[in-house]
Amino acid sequence: MADEKKPAAEEEEKDKPEGVEGEEGAEEKPKKKLPVMAIAIVVLVLVGIALAGGIAYFVASKLVTSSKNDDGGGAARYHDPGVFVKLGDPKEGILVNVGGVKAGHFLKIGIMIELNPGKKEVVTEGKLNPVAETKLMDTVLHILRSEPLDGYDAAKQDALKEKIKTEVNHELGEGTVYGVYITSFVLQ
Repeated sequence: MADEKKPAAEEEEKDKPEGVEGEEGAEEKPKKKLPVMAIAIVVLVLVGIALAGGIAYFVASKLVTSSKNDDGGGAARYHDPGVFVKLGDPKEGILVNVGGVKAGHFLKIGIMIELNPGKKEVVTEGKLNPVAETKLMDTVLHILRSEPLDGYDAAKQDALKEKIKTEVNHELGEGTVYGVYITSFVLQ
């Protein structure tokens, strides 16, 4: 009986026109389209990721470049580790009268200055040269004495540090001071 069914199936296939396929052929076409669609979707996703990465890189590089230009070249932001020097007495810091001689106000302040180790005329073997130390102390004391009392407000501390940095850099040479840090502050 199995032999009788076989010729009947063959005759049915022969009777169908060549362009028409049976149910089996209809199932094969969607299978062929599915991989093509999947490949197209994967390619589009990869292209999208590549474009997003390129745009992100472009934007990030522009932001870094613009921040360097705003910073004066970016030298203050990226530098070798500096040499830290505490001004005044190692324990007490600096004690100075502020607001004029008759004002009767005193400021006890601890200031650390980060210096460029590449400036050999200022820093030798990790220590501040005596001539540079004298100029540094004179400049800082002049700034502290000449600052009005309201200039010592906590909100104006960053301006005071920037003023010290600018004046010391002017006195010892540009790029000498990386940063100014106030470690203690008592105004009486």
